[in-house]
This record gives sequence, C-alpha cells and structure tokens, in this order.
Amino acid sequence: MEIDVEKLTQLQQLDTEIRDLTLFLENIPPQIEEIEKKIAASAQEAAAAKEKMTGSQKMRREIESEVKDVKSQIGKYKRQLNEVKTNKEYTALLKEIEESEKKVDRLEESFIGEMLREDDIQKEIKAAGQSDTEVRAVLTGEKEALLQKKNEAEEKVRALGQRREELLPTIPPDQVKLYLRIFRKMGATVLSPVEEDFCALCHVRIRPQVLNELVSTRKLILCENCGRILYWREPKPKTEEEGEAARG
Repeated sequence: MEIDVEKLTQLQQLDTEIRDLTLFLENIPPQIEEIEKKIAASAQEAAAAKEKMTGSQKMRREIESEVKDVKSQIGKYKRQLNEVKTNKEYTALLKEIEESEKKVDRLEESFIGEMLREDDIQKEIKAAGQSDTEVRAVLTGEKEALLQKKNEAEEKVRALGQRREELLPTIPPDQVKLYLRIFRKMGATVLSPVEEDFCALCHVRIRPQVLNELVSTRKLILCENCGRILYWREPKPKTEEEGEAARG
C-alpha cells in the first residue's frame, strides 16, 4: 500500500490542533468558576463589613431601649421614696437607685463605645467597597478575556473540523482507518520520520531492509517498536563545524 505522507501529515496537524484547542476549551469553565468564586468572596467581604455596621446599630438601639427602661425604673424608685414608712425600706430603695444609676452609666459607656466602633466600621466599609470594585473590575476583565478566547477557539475548531472533513475523502479509507487507530492509541502523533536510521519518536534503530524500502518506495511501513507510520526524511546537510566534530 502506497502511503500519502503529505495528506496524512496534514490530517495529523489538524487533529493535533483540534485536540489542543479542545483541551483548552475544557479548561475554561473551571477557570471561569474560579474567577466567579473570587468575585463572590470579594463581595462577601464588602457585605461582611456592612453587616458589622448593621450589628452595631442594632446593639445601640438595644442599649438605648435598656437605658430608657432603667431610667424609668429609677423614676419609680424615686417616687416610692415618698411612700415608704421605714428606714430599712428607704435604704433599700436608695441602694436600688444607686445600682440602677451605675447600670445606666455602664450602658451609656457601651453606647459611646459602639459609636466609636462604628467610625472604624465605616472606614472598613469604604475600604472593602473600594477593594471590591477594583477586584471585580480586574476579575471581570479576566473573565471577558477568557470568554473571548473561548469564542475564538470554538470558531477555530469549527474551521479546522471543516478542513478535516474536506481532507478525509482524499485519503484512502484503509489509511484513514489505520491512522485513527494509531491516533487513539498514541495520542495524536501517528507519523514518525526516520532520522539517521532511527525512528524519531521512539528512537529505535530501523532494520536496513526496512530502511531501504523507506528510502526507495512510498510503501506503508509501521515502526516495529512503537507502531507509528514511518516515512523517510532526507537528513539536513551538516555544517562545517558539525562535519569536523563528526570526524573527531
């Protein structure tokens, strides 16, 4: 069987490009997912800062409510002072008033503390918001670039597939069948040139008889070691330096 090396080489190049582009396309969704996770994480940091503010404001409202309740109770105690009949009851009420007033002082300190904390939280919100805006811009740009590359790769795969479909009918069916079998087994590299009596890919020496057939004919011959389709490639002329090195 006479081998059409040129067309099989074209087919191998097309299939290699299609395979590489397919692998590239398969890796895009995980990359986009990772970008979206980073965008979500950045947004979560900004949201967490706002949640701190919400929590602090809620705490201030609770403190204000409690201060109001305690002050109301102090007013009741003071009114009761005019109604008690014994020193013991009077003293007990004074003690309750004193403890309640101390509690009010503590609550008001906590209220001021929350107000000061909110100043820091406000700065944190501003910084987190600015960071989120910047991160989102960068990551969105990366995502758009990936999607653009995806579209370009898909278009190229379609074009290469069309060229492949046009090429296949011009190659003998038996050679296409053999090519596909080796392609699936060897992972795209089907044809191997013979260089200086060796299979260029598995580096096994070619027997002299086989070598002669390759040089003198276009017969389809498989490498006895790796099973790839062999073809003869004329050696490049040696430079003067290489020739002198070979002579020793």
